Amino acid sequence: MNDKPESRKELSTTALAKALKKNAQDVFEQLAHVGLIVRTDNTWQLTATGKLKGGLYREHEKYGTYIVWPESIVVELDSTGEDVGQKLLTATAIGKIFEVPVTRINLILSELGWITKYIKGWQITELGKRLGGIQSEDKVSGTPYVRWHGSIVNNRILVNSIRESRGEVSTHVEDKPQNIAPNDLQFREKFEAKLRAKDGHYVRSKAEIIIDNWLYDSKITHAYERKLPIEEEQYCDFFINNGNGKGVYIEYWGYESDSKYLSRKERKIETYKKYGLQLIELSDKEVSSLDDVLPKKLLKFGIPIE
Repeated sequence: MNDKPESRKELSTTALAKALKKNAQDVFEQLAHVGLIVRTDNTWQLTATGKLKGGLYREHEKYGTYIVWPESIVVELDSTGEDVGQKLLTATAIGKIFEVPVTRINLILSELGWITKYIKGWQITELGKRLGGIQSEDKVSGTPYVRWHGSIVNNRILVNSIRESRGEVSTHVEDKPQNIAPNDLQFREKFEAKLRAKDGHYVRSKAEIIIDNWLYDSKITHAYERKLPIEEEQYCDFFINNGNGKGVYIEYWGYESDSKYLSRKERKIETYKKYGLQLIELSDKEVSSLDDVLPKKLLKFGIPIE
């Protein structure tokens, strides 16, 4: 009697692609889509789920580390009936759907923080990954780009951003804020934006006028009360698009003695942490010395002051 365990047949992703009759890149992306691998520092890594499914690392003296799969994975992937290559959309494809140039689509995706500019091409951000974006690269030039699942064209944030870029103002009820937290709603109703800054922004307090004017005088393009690129209805005080896909948000915290305001503050900070958004916080004391404080805070996020 032979008690030696039967050796399993291992398939590299290239061999797996042949078994599925698909392109190897599409199979990598399918494995990523179902949560078996993840792209990290330009290499594919097994997830915990991938390891449970039998994925293993192997070493090749010429090609280095690679991933192998049990033969049983073929049936599982084939049963999804998903042709990733056909269902993923490039920025060009998204642009055609909305009749917007691809350059504009990439700028919008970048401003939302879903992709970031590379030396040549675009790379996905952590926020983009959460939305199902998949990092890809041109087979000939190696230029990185991002592909998205078809559902992205129904993403409310993207659709509204494209409308804004066209100068459209939505009047549809479903496009208006539906889930603003009570504390936010009360704050926005109590403190109306009636004070005008140099650049024409109407803000809610003297401190915000000082901040807005400082950014304007420093030639830093900024938005006031920009909606965060998340499903929750949350707005920042100021937003700076630094052009690399990782915008910087500024929050001024006043009314520190108000318990409802402090609750609102804590909730907003948690949201910034949850989505990994870059946040600069300013207190009353710091607003009185912005020339000393804000340049240092901005420089940490790659925004120099002339």
